[in-house]
Amino acid sequence: MLFWGGSYVAARIVAREVEPFSAAFLRFLTASFFMTAFLIQSRGKLPSLDLKQILLVISLGLTGVFAFNFFFFAGLRLITASRASLIMATCPAFIALVSASVLGERLSLLQIFGISISITGVAVVVSRGNPLLILHGNVGWGELYFLGCVACWTAYSLIGKTAMKNLSPLSAVTYASISGSVCLFFPALGEGIVYDMAHYSAVTWLCILYAGLFGSALGYIWYYDGIKVIGPSRAGVFLNIVPIVSILLAFFLLDETVDGSLAVGAVLTIGGVYLTNRPG
Repeated sequence: MLFWGGSYVAARIVAREVEPFSAAFLRFLTASFFMTAFLIQSRGKLPSLDLKQILLVISLGLTGVFAFNFFFFAGLRLITASRASLIMATCPAFIALVSASVLGERLSLLQIFGISISITGVAVVVSRGNPLLILHGNVGWGELYFLGCVACWTAYSLIGKTAMKNLSPLSAVTYASISGSVCLFFPALGEGIVYDMAHYSAVTWLCILYAGLFGSALGYIWYYDGIKVIGPSRAGVFLNIVPIVSILLAFFLLDETVDGSLAVGAVLTIGGVYLTNRPG
């Protein structure tokens, strides 16, 4: 959770200097290298895929890597890491809501209440304390980009449920990372990444390495290892720590302030997600 929380701060620094597709490509090129190494170490080789699995991991790469990370880095050029992490914290609530609507999964009254509270929280964050602005379309592009992130991650998670019926989590995430990196390469070329790379600062390169290794590769692997040990329900509760870590790190490292809308939104969002994921 510390790694994922820190990735918002690292990405915010990268986004100041690197174009969105280029930043996303370098992050997941790094992540793909380490994930492939971890997968070969654990399995002895790269597992083969059939046609259906290939289509699934490409879908994972397009939603969870390509589109998600374009929105992620484009959004972080416009809004703070703290606000971004709180919008993303609603992902479990939206996943539960879409799962109920599309897959027919049943929701308890407590989960419905939690989803409602969480969505209210993100409305406060997105509108900067005035949810009525949403009705008039007065929402910033940065917030809209991160709502796109939520949509992409929801799709990625639902596709992942199907993909991981026959693939291990590490295999699915590794192949998704590779396919997403391939898709990101071409628009990154269009942004001029070959020329621009020579001019990135040392801090930017360190943040790219952090986002790729710790915020992506090790973050995913250790999270799934945690699921194996304590189960998905208990592991999911720890996701509530991510925005708290992001807000604290952004406060100390980026001098981001915590205003009233952010504080109220944090309480509502994190509390709602906790109720949504609460076992039983």
